[in-house]
Amino acid sequence: MEYILKEKIRMGISACNFGAKVRWNHIGWDRVSLLERQQLDYSWTPVCPEVNSGLGVPRPPMKLVSGNGDDFWAGKARMKNKKGRDVSDAVKNGAIVSLDILKRADVEAYAFMEGSPSCGVYRTTLKNKRLGKPPGVFGSLALKEEFFLISAIDLESPWKWWDWSRRLHAFVWLKRQDIKTKKELYDIWHIFKFICQEVDVAAANAIGQKLANAPKKINADFISSWKADVLQLIRRPSKLNRIYSIMIKHYAHYRKQFGLKSKEIQPPDVASGKRNFVEELGKMERRAIDEGYHFAGRPIIYKPDTR
Repeated sequence: MEYILKEKIRMGISACNFGAKVRWNHIGWDRVSLLERQQLDYSWTPVCPEVNSGLGVPRPPMKLVSGNGDDFWAGKARMKNKKGRDVSDAVKNGAIVSLDILKRADVEAYAFMEGSPSCGVYRTTLKNKRLGKPPGVFGSLALKEEFFLISAIDLESPWKWWDWSRRLHAFVWLKRQDIKTKKELYDIWHIFKFICQEVDVAAANAIGQKLANAPKKINADFISSWKADVLQLIRRPSKLNRIYSIMIKHYAHYRKQFGLKSKEIQPPDVASGKRNFVEELGKMERRAIDEGYHFAGRPIIYKPDTR
């Protein structure tokens, strides 16, 4: 089994993070450019549910009333702008149009604008760092579609993006796999278990136990259920202290494997700064690829087919 992504990942993104000045106050950010050359590894589809609602730029800010985005779709909450105008019907239409665009682009992940009453997933306001009423209207749809979700703000953080991207690669690769046998599941789990344990040891152990207890002959329903459990787990972010402790173990095994001199690749040390931490991890990954060694910290690599 080849653990390589050869085709670009199809990414949706809130347009205000793709350089479009479509926020209610006529601003936007080009956060994708911060990825430098890595941005070319993805196919991007920007959408703005509020602009697709026909509300225009600039526009009065909005907020959810009487509930969150889930309540909105159940008809229990409304969206009103600062002037008190009910814009629920327009916002509903804009969200549906935006989701249709992402589906037609066959996106596998979505970088959302956290803090937006439309696109927000875990927060629907940035005011005073309050949570608001998450998820937002479009955020609710994104969660139900089970996209791999990334806060676009995290594109500004080297270590957060490094963490998101390696799990995104694993997510997309596994989602694309057509698995038929129990042996294939065991082979996949052998390389995925480390990144799963890094996120949540108990949840990872439960997934491993589920596979161990499976009958010798497994059916499509079991494969689908097991895949869903793994995909759900690796959608969750890791914490820096967990990443650090696991990576030190990988580094020790890595040096033992290759007998690396200390000056070639320094041990990843978060105390030296998060950017340096990620740079040293990147060196380890590149060396591992060159040597044909599987680096457990990034189970799936992106290597485009240039034929």
